[in-house]
Amino acid sequence: MSEQHNVVLLTFPDATAWRPAFEAAQHLPGLRYAAAMERSADGLLEIKDTFTRGAGVATVGSGVLGGLVGLLGGPVGVLLGFAAGAAIGNAAEEHAASEGGAALIVLSPRVPDGGALVAVELRESSPGPADGLAAEHGATVERIDAHAFTEQVRAAEKKAEEDRAADEES
Repeated sequence: MSEQHNVVLLTFPDATAWRPAFEAAQHLPGLRYAAAMERSADGLLEIKDTFTRGAGVATVGSGVLGGLVGLLGGPVGVLLGFAAGAAIGNAAEEHAASEGGAALIVLSPRVPDGGALVAVELRESSPGPADGLAAEHGATVERIDAHAFTEQVRAAEKKAEEDRAADEES
């Protein structure tokens, strides 16, 4: 089977059951990002936890690269190069985090009252590991092609931006 880039949704009817599944999901092969959302019985939604594989790598890597380039300018150049590189890497990570937040907003209607949802973005060569995780923790599984989901998120962002612009004109 070829590798699939998916967003795998694990839905829990009971809000207390998501934590062990979330911890186990962090070890799924091909994992890129995981997030857990919980909705109280009265409908209040809360993002309980997130995990990003390789978080901080872009910031540190860009800082080191900037520092190496800064060697040409001496000790002050190294300091300035590292700071500039780290700032650029951090900006890239912040952009990715804001996209993740938009994705969670799009997924929020799928969280049942009194239940929880663990969303996992991963590259799967087989559905077996995620399906096994869901079965072990009593969750239902839904897969969404990551590219199709990205388009849904972009459409929602565009709609929100248009609504905001229309409100400002009013």
